[in-house]
Amino acid sequence: MVASLDGKVAMVTGAAGGIGSAYARALAEAGAAVVVADVNTEGVKTQTDALLAGGHQAMGITIDIGDEASVRDGVARVVGTLGGVDILVNNAAMMAEIGYGTVSDIPVDLWRKVIDVNLTGALLCIQAVVPSMKERGGGKIVNQSSGGAFVAGGVYGVSKLALVSLTVTLARELAPFKINVNSIAPGFVNTEAGLRATPDEMAAMRDLMAPLKGLGETDDLLGALLLLVTDAGSWITGQTINVDGGWVMRI
Repeated sequence: MVASLDGKVAMVTGAAGGIGSAYARALAEAGAAVVVADVNTEGVKTQTDALLAGGHQAMGITIDIGDEASVRDGVARVVGTLGGVDILVNNAAMMAEIGYGTVSDIPVDLWRKVIDVNLTGALLCIQAVVPSMKERGGGKIVNQSSGGAFVAGGVYGVSKLALVSLTVTLARELAPFKINVNSIAPGFVNTEAGLRATPDEMAAMRDLMAPLKGLGETDDLLGALLLLVTDAGSWITGQTINVDGGWVMRI
């Protein structure tokens, strides 16, 4: 089955760099009009210009996914310009900037900020696009979880496991409207943020934990993404796909 997204509008949050920019490129190459959404205005322009230069249809919006008004206004601009949203990829998150600390004594302000971005931010984006998806007869939502959701990983892991639960809940709620909701849980990925979040001692263990390879590239995630947002994955919902070289194996 050919993974074609011709005529679809795909919005990717956190698309100014790293995994998000790879997702945006893959969706554009598959034929979608891509919305590059990020809090980094300069990065939004750079990535949007790159897609346009490649002959793709794209627009950029600067949004703060932790701010309800910012998300609502940004999605309204997308709907007004491109007609609606068919695909949402909730990729934006806090990770490297969190640092490593124990949950038992984490400052409450930091806890709230991580949950606001990594969990509530995804919900805000979903709430903003669902009316458009309903009007267009369905849609695909992909939340970016993490392998860190399935190990003891501090507040980051807590937020990403909660995102898995949100995925399952919304998959059931939105199924009557032909909206599929799934998530991808990457392992260790060779991005600037990913490398900053991996202490040297963890990097040494990384290759021992994954049977295939410990460090993946952004392109290693694209097959799972395209499966979940095209007709090839139309009978898949409420699932989390671990793409991590076998780091996390679940029965």
